[in-house]
Amino acid sequence: MALMPTTAPQASRVAIIGAGNVGSTLGQRILEKNIADVILLDIEAGRPQGLALDLMEARGVEDHDRTIMGTADYADTHGADVIVITAGLSRKPGMSRDDLLKVNAQIITEVTRKAIAQSPQAVLIVVTNPLDVMTYLAWQASGLPPERVVGMAGVLDAARFETFIALELKVSIANVNAMVLGGHGDLMVPLPRYSTVSGIPITELMDAQTIERLIERTRNGGAEIVSLMQAGSAYFAPASSACLMVESILFNRSRILPAAAYLQGQYDLSDLFLGVPTCLNRQGVTQVLELDLREDDYQALHHSARSVRQNIETAQALLASAS
Repeated sequence: MALMPTTAPQASRVAIIGAGNVGSTLGQRILEKNIADVILLDIEAGRPQGLALDLMEARGVEDHDRTIMGTADYADTHGADVIVITAGLSRKPGMSRDDLLKVNAQIITEVTRKAIAQSPQAVLIVVTNPLDVMTYLAWQASGLPPERVVGMAGVLDAARFETFIALELKVSIANVNAMVLGGHGDLMVPLPRYSTVSGIPITELMDAQTIERLIERTRNGGAEIVSLMQAGSAYFAPASSACLMVESILFNRSRILPAAAYLQGQYDLSDLFLGVPTCLNRQGVTQVLELDLREDDYQALHHSARSVRQNIETAQALLASAS
């Protein structure tokens, strides 16, 4: 039996479009985990170059031989194996993810076209919010087959749920696995029956009221951080979540991860990107796993999907009116 590779191919390159907090932290994660070389692109003069130099100068301490290049020129991203799009406006206090729709729709469409023109064989990961809508727009702009476009949402949402479960039960996070479906926002659908501690469903370890409290905190996880920071939003956990996806792709690990994938009849939904369990490897999303949902979870997932679809239609209309 062939063994899974433990390191990515030496020539692996990841292009990160957007050198804000998420993009720069993601670059750091990828380098220090020795996953791939990084090209960090941003339109802000000097920022990506300065960040790249700073990260390069840390190599002697962090003990890796990966390289990072900062640039404003898409030509420098040529031949990337994975493109991660973090560009766009981040949330401010009182702003929902959907408030970002108008401004980020145009940004995502433009940067996706420019990046894919340089790396047409890449797998595309979208991080920009509102996530599910931006992933759909990026797919349309890219011309890629849908399996090579995926949104980073469920990994982050599940990580937050796992954190709150571990804190509540006072157990190691290493023993906790959570599953979250649906849109990346207030209508996400955490699944307690598929969230476990050493294989034991949390429904056997906590009462319903406690579980619901943790679910609500998970749904509001990003907003809670925005409220606390006042002048920024989460970036450490989102960067770690995107890094896990990059690693699964480049190492061809076929990990089962919740992510925004294109649905073609799964869960009785079609023609939209929504958070579902996926198998993620070098080819992108090779499988969408269909879980046996209770009726209330099924209805909640479809409610989330209707909201995403409505926002897709709104974004498309905004793009059409601006062209």
